[in-house]
Amino acid sequence: MKAPVSTTGVPIGTMAVLMLSVFTVSLGFGIVLPSLPFLIERLLGAGGDAAQVSHATGLLTGLYTLSLFLFASLWGRLSDRFGRRSILLIGLLGFSGTMLTFAFIEGLRAIYAERFLSGMFAAAVTPIALATIGDLAVTEAVRARRLTLVSLAGISGFLLGPMLGVFVARGATILFPGMNDVGPLAIPLMGTAVLALVSALAAMVTVPKSGAGEAGAEGELVAALPANRLVPRLLALSLIVSAGIGVFEVGLALRGKQELGLTQYQIATMFTECSLVMLVVQSIVFSPWIRPETTRWFIAPAFAILAAGIFLVPHAPTFVLMLVVIGAVAASAGVLSPILTFWISSKAGKAQGAQLGKQTAAASLGAAFGSAAGGLLFDVSWLPDASFAIAAVLSVAAVLLSLRLPKLLVDHEARQKTEPPPVSSARPNHSAVPG
Repeated sequence: MKAPVSTTGVPIGTMAVLMLSVFTVSLGFGIVLPSLPFLIERLLGAGGDAAQVSHATGLLTGLYTLSLFLFASLWGRLSDRFGRRSILLIGLLGFSGTMLTFAFIEGLRAIYAERFLSGMFAAAVTPIALATIGDLAVTEAVRARRLTLVSLAGISGFLLGPMLGVFVARGATILFPGMNDVGPLAIPLMGTAVLALVSALAAMVTVPKSGAGEAGAEGELVAALPANRLVPRLLALSLIVSAGIGVFEVGLALRGKQELGLTQYQIATMFTECSLVMLVVQSIVFSPWIRPETTRWFIAPAFAILAAGIFLVPHAPTFVLMLVVIGAVAASAGVLSPILTFWISSKAGKAQGAQLGKQTAAASLGAAFGSAAGGLLFDVSWLPDASFAIAAVLSVAAVLLSLRLPKLLVDHEARQKTEPPPVSSARPNHSAVPG
């Protein structure tokens, strides 16, 4: 155990549990997403129509990510003050409870409440896992690759979630017809709840109580001073890429079902391809052969590809062409998300929880906006493909916003090396600014 700590700062056991925790939260989201339109259709009954299904799908997905936005920054600040482990445990145990509850819900209003609570507890998992790595990593290269491993764990959960949800639910229906009484997603949801509980028990043993006390509050002030222009720009870019993905995910499920007439298996295949492409490109971008600081040059081109891909989604007439467009969108998003996370963590100083909480909040707000727009604007007759067009325009704006970013990041690194530390960093602990 001591060798990994001395070389990277992140114990192997801690890394495994952080990855498992993020994997579990993503798995739960991935299980629900492709089956949500079918579940809503069943709950609405004969009185429901396609517009109601699309609106409810967008609102439910957006509500989950809106809850992430509302609580991620708060959980991050609390973890800076009280420690990573305690907040991570709250998130995992709460997420386990909401997944177990979802398995037995048979009312649409109750699903709205569950999605909000599930997002609230999920907000205490991913940013805290990332902040823990930010605390422990001893070099920027270690930080970049460990953050990427957590991101890959999340993508893997989303990769397995759609197919796992569909196949397990279908198998349960065939083997146990009585399971229809509690819904087709009951078994995979209960399995996710158990996995979250296991992750919480493992976190109690392996995750250190890092980031607690006055140092975190003071670190937030220190980190904010030199990066006061860079971090907001990075947060804005995180919001835009997540908005595009939110529109893309909801629009993909609805277009596949209502316009292309695809089955649940085909829709799940599209989401699986999306996650698999993200998995591959992230493994390449943050591989040992690419220096972390080089990634700043990938931001603008990736946004350009994202804009083109989102624009082309509603114009792909067949399942095969949809897969091609999905690959382009997934590749660009898979590059952007971990790069933005790395640079925000790099500028966060000791306030890893607060800054990465803000990043998760910004990304969640974008995803909430994109998901809601993807559902509400999907079938607007007076403005065809409105949600995709809006997301494409935002991505073009992100290209312009990120053009000068490589130079700004380099200039900031140079200032950090030459300027003396801020006066506030030398204050004794008893005079630290209260959080």
